[in-house]
Amino acid sequence: MFDFEKLEVYNKIREMNKELLPWILKNQNKDNYLCDQLKRASLSAMLNLSEGAGRMSVQDKKQFYIRARASIFESVSILHVLSDLEIMDDNYFNLLYDRFEEISKMLLGMIRNVSENIK
Repeated sequence: MFDFEKLEVYNKIREMNKELLPWILKNQNKDNYLCDQLKRASLSAMLNLSEGAGRMSVQDKKQFYIRARASIFESVSILHVLSDLEIMDDNYFNLLYDRFEEISKMLLGMIRNVSENIK
């Protein structure tokens, strides 16, 4: 088992993507650009987290965790647009928003923890 697979936050992002990606594929015809960007951003969070976990230097880890969190922020912004355009219904928006918020907080904790090790 790889180290990143042991991280609770990685598994939360993975589960969220497992649910989100089929929604994206079903709704691509409504706005291909936004759906594609949401797919890229949500996958980027997962990929940057796993890549950061594999880095040896504390500074490298921190940078990848920051990128993962930035991708979460990007994903939430896209959710807002999809909701505003009524492509995504309010219930699904709220479900995803809450999950992204929880993941963001977990990543912030990791960033802070790594930052303490730099000092």
